[in-house]
Amino acid sequence: RDGCLTSSALLATGHAERVREFIDWYAPYQYASGKVPCVVDKRGPDPVPEHDSHGQLIYLLRKYYVFTGDKATLEKNYPYVVKAVDYIESIRNTRMTPESANATGIKRAEYGLVPESISHEGYSAKPMHSYWDDFFVEKGLQDAADIARILGKSEDAARFQTLATDFRSTFIDSIKRATAHHKIDYIPGCVELGDFDATSTTIALWPCGAGAWLDRNQLERTFEKFYEFGMGRIDGSKKYNEYTPYEWRIVGAMIRIGWPGKAWKLADFYMADRRPAAWNQWAEVVWRDPKMPKFIGDMPHTWVASDFLNSVRSMFVYEDGASKSLVIGAGIKPEWLAGEGVSIGSWPTEYGVLSYSAKRVDNKVILQYEFAAAMPNATFDTIAGA
Repeated sequence: RDGCLTSSALLATGHAERVREFIDWYAPYQYASGKVPCVVDKRGPDPVPEHDSHGQLIYLLRKYYVFTGDKATLEKNYPYVVKAVDYIESIRNTRMTPESANATGIKRAEYGLVPESISHEGYSAKPMHSYWDDFFVEKGLQDAADIARILGKSEDAARFQTLATDFRSTFIDSIKRATAHHKIDYIPGCVELGDFDATSTTIALWPCGAGAWLDRNQLERTFEKFYEFGMGRIDGSKKYNEYTPYEWRIVGAMIRIGWPGKAWKLADFYMADRRPAAWNQWAEVVWRDPKMPKFIGDMPHTWVASDFLNSVRSMFVYEDGASKSLVIGAGIKPEWLAGEGVSIGSWPTEYGVLSYSAKRVDNKVILQYEFAAAMPNATFDTIAGA
């Protein structure tokens, strides 16, 4: 998970070669069964059951291709894609037995998902049917079908797409059952607990693109509920001792939902918690009292840094997978448009290299852009405050 999302940030900042090196190193650690290890260390691949990594490897391969057009690397790694899909199908089948189909209550919400895991560290004490896993599985299956189409493997593409479509259907049904059972109005972190975990649910919007098919009211309530808590931390009405700056992902989620004002307020809060400030980074855990002698994890923390990069990038440009479009300027503050305005130069995107400038002239915003590729279905989101 760290590797695929950090690789996304590297691709978006022009470091595709580093991503290819990571793929070449990591992919061969896949088990013969098709299982993709969650971690590789000096002892080799970790056998712990975590089910997000199978979809994440597939996602990473497609993401690398759409940024680079490197079909040779995609072709070379295609066997890993096939094996990962087969493994996903095999573990999913354990939740598609007659016993699962005929279960009642919350157990029925497990039908068609992948099994319990501890990929979400909050479930390390007791494995759960984590929706974090399922979002990446759904994304991985969709991307596998896309990869097969790119490589001209039509039979595989049809099979993978059928699996992806069926998985999405059972996933949607699971969320409906879980929210009804737990009497909640947000998307929970897992089936069993009905827990609120907006930081985890961010991946539904990006990179998994599930915002196009999730219940919009539940999705918005998830992040509205977090914002209420976040503002409570800011104004002092909510007590807290620490938080994890993975929350930077929520800034990007707010941008994609269309709430730039909320995104800016949260971003300002996180920016104030860089420690030491001059290091321009975050630890894995940030304590309200900076002198608290407690666990802070890694510092600097690479995944947190990539969450920051990916979220800030979305303020200027992001890809909308549902419409296959680029959305420009969705998180630009109105005051940034004064004077010389805002400009970005030679930013890689999934569709080509983008440069643009935007500034306010009287009551209009003037946008000029250059695009080094055939322009996709152009979606120019209204620049915030314009």
